[in-house]
Amino acid sequence: MADELPPQDQHLHLRRQAAGTWQAARTRISQLWRDDRRFRIASLLLGAVMAAYLLVWATIGRNLPSADSLLTYQPPLPTMVRGVNGEVVYSYARERRVQLRFVDFPKPVINAFLSAEDKTFWSHGGIDYIGFVGAVADYGMKLGSGARARGGSTITQQVAKNILIGNEYSVTRKLKEMILARRIEGVLNKQQILELYLNEIPLGRQSFGVQAAAQAYFGKDVDQLALHQAAFLAILPKAPETYSRAKFANRAIERRNWVLDQMGKNGWASAEQVREAKAQPLGLIPRRVESYDPSVGYFVEEVRRRLIDKYGEKAEDGPNSVYAGGLWVRTSLDPQLQKAALDALRGGLLRYNAGKGWRGPVAHFKLGEDDWQTQLIASNLSIHYQDWRIGVVTARDGQNATIGFPDGGTFPLTSLPDGLQRGDVIAAAPEGSAWAVRLVPEVSGGMVVESPHSGRVLAMAGGFDAGLGSFNRATQALRQPGSTIKPFVYATALDYGMTPATMVPDQTFCVYQGAGLGQKCFRNFDMKGSGGIHTMRWGLEQSRNLMTVHIANDTGMDRVVRTISRVGIGKYEPYLSYALGAGDTTVAQMVNAYSALANHGVQYAQSMIDYVQDRQGKVIWRGDNRQCTGCNMADYDGKPMPRLALRGRQVLDARTAYQVVHMLEGVVQRGTATRLRDLGLPLFGKTGTTSGPTNVWFVGGSTNLIGGVYIGFDQPRSLGGYAQGGTFAAPIMKDFILATRARWDHTPFAAPSDVRLVKVDRTTGKRVFEGEPTDDPKSQIIWEAFKADTEPDRATRLDQLAAQRDAILAAIRKLRAAKASGGAPAEPQEQEGAEFVDQQGAVY
Repeated sequence: MADELPPQDQHLHLRRQAAGTWQAARTRISQLWRDDRRFRIASLLLGAVMAAYLLVWATIGRNLPSADSLLTYQPPLPTMVRGVNGEVVYSYARERRVQLRFVDFPKPVINAFLSAEDKTFWSHGGIDYIGFVGAVADYGMKLGSGARARGGSTITQQVAKNILIGNEYSVTRKLKEMILARRIEGVLNKQQILELYLNEIPLGRQSFGVQAAAQAYFGKDVDQLALHQAAFLAILPKAPETYSRAKFANRAIERRNWVLDQMGKNGWASAEQVREAKAQPLGLIPRRVESYDPSVGYFVEEVRRRLIDKYGEKAEDGPNSVYAGGLWVRTSLDPQLQKAALDALRGGLLRYNAGKGWRGPVAHFKLGEDDWQTQLIASNLSIHYQDWRIGVVTARDGQNATIGFPDGGTFPLTSLPDGLQRGDVIAAAPEGSAWAVRLVPEVSGGMVVESPHSGRVLAMAGGFDAGLGSFNRATQALRQPGSTIKPFVYATALDYGMTPATMVPDQTFCVYQGAGLGQKCFRNFDMKGSGGIHTMRWGLEQSRNLMTVHIANDTGMDRVVRTISRVGIGKYEPYLSYALGAGDTTVAQMVNAYSALANHGVQYAQSMIDYVQDRQGKVIWRGDNRQCTGCNMADYDGKPMPRLALRGRQVLDARTAYQVVHMLEGVVQRGTATRLRDLGLPLFGKTGTTSGPTNVWFVGGSTNLIGGVYIGFDQPRSLGGYAQGGTFAAPIMKDFILATRARWDHTPFAAPSDVRLVKVDRTTGKRVFEGEPTDDPKSQIIWEAFKADTEPDRATRLDQLAAQRDAILAAIRKLRAAKASGGAPAEPQEQEGAEFVDQQGAVY
């Protein structure tokens, strides 16, 4: 017995047996090859098949993507943006994509796609061989004709094409599809394959997947689709850009009805359901329906820029890219405040633009024979104001013109300005059966609203409409701030020994600039100084240039520019012109600086993003990254309660900040911003107007909200001598406050513990003991804020007599002047801006 032999003999015995068997097989094969013709033919065919298989594997199959990658496949997804209340306010997407699970797709939708694309899906192993043979025959018949052969691909093959290998039109790609389809069927079950397909199939109108297409074509979710709508979506994989166009509606209906017939034949719809569905029109909604509040445009565009800087734009830039990473971004955007800010800014721009006439189109196209719609869609221009729309003038003949819109509609155009011509892109509004030209203001501006206690930006408007251009004037436009910079000049002076009651000359100030430039003299708007000496408070309330220059010079411009830099306005050279707002800055920076004033000198870094989550919900970035050590301890250790470290930065002395705010409240009560006085809120702020005037400003707010706004042309030029911060910018802020009145805190500004409120004479700054301040803004006695031990002396009887004497002499002079001119004495009037720097500008 072989198993009784020694091991070495057993091995030798087995080798002899194998050799004998192999020899016998060779002999038998040789005999069959020699004597049997059919055996020779079968052998040759088998060899050819094996050789072909090896050749295909070597040239095509060896380097194919792994089907296993589909198990962890992460489709490109848009970034979703949430507002401060957690609701989605926008998405960053170049493609419409919404991912659903297989169980979320209704059966009629699934059956419609199976009827149109792959009715044997549930039974084949990835390849429909009958369909494949038909596709090969069709390919052979159309070879050389330039026509595209029908695909014959199963749904599994389409998954391979759409996700793994691309859409190249070639025999090689078809072979790759087939190989990958077999592999995919071995990795994924049918439900997983169909889920990938229904989420990834391109269906036109920038839509990928059935849910996105349902929204794009019908404005519905997939579970709301009627049978005829599901059948329409099922025809789109063949030719989405054809079937979705109005001029091919008849072809789309014919193909849709074919799908409905197939559903009936497959038993997936009754004859009655098919008949009713065929009777329905296509019912497609206009292209690209807006689903988000358009007022958020400038805010979310600024957030997009910051996200791209951090994570990149495309999938190649990293797993968390803006347009493919599927991020969830929580922002500080407050929808109510955002809409009110944009409405207020628009109202101010329209008020300024009233009566200005036609200033030219939004843009101009060089139109060909019939390409106006293509150019208009490609421009991506839009407007979201009342019932206005952006269109292009397709024809102009005398007093007759036609306007075309992105959806292809054309209408008569009325109210034609003289300069209007074919190719002009304009705004228009419906007027009867025609459309009338509307004037988009040429002037623009920016507005920002911020919480001073966190630095979070709650609203941002960067122009009339974000659909007209992405340039954000709130963060990107560098403008001269004019007199809005003065509070920080005064803050520096308060830090270095002055008080709100310090008397400052309102007189001409000259500086020798060297032999080449000579002497430069600063002046007020009336080109002369008043010759008087007034309190610092009065100078800030009335925005006196000369007093500001005297204060800056006495304090030291090197100190002033350090303060301006410390609060984040800008880095400037120590020249006196910068004390009057000659440097460039942005609205966002000015608002953040004023927030420090309202928050006792504590400034928070301005932020728009609270945190960012990846597609799995993991927080990958947080705006507030402070650590709370011990907050999650299992048991109390008896030590003081853990607390978060303070996040803000002390950029101004708390006492100084309050003193400046206290003076700026006077600007609202009796200075250059009295338009806000009747709101009855504890408000502070400052107007500003630069040379030209090219910019008009207002920045200010309350204890809980700080806002800032400017108006000016993008290419700076004069707004007209009548334009002032108090007459154009402050009313914008007033409109905003009125629209959001419930959000404004009525709590007055609180003084730090070492600030003393002292009764003083408003004119002289001297301390008084008789009488009390009243609610009258012109009250002679007011409360003034002083740092401890800096309170002024008491006014003496001689001071009072001198003041009465000066008043009597002034009245006598007015009477004499009136008699000399033959008229009656003029009533004294409050000049809200006539003598202020808001009218004269900041640079000389």
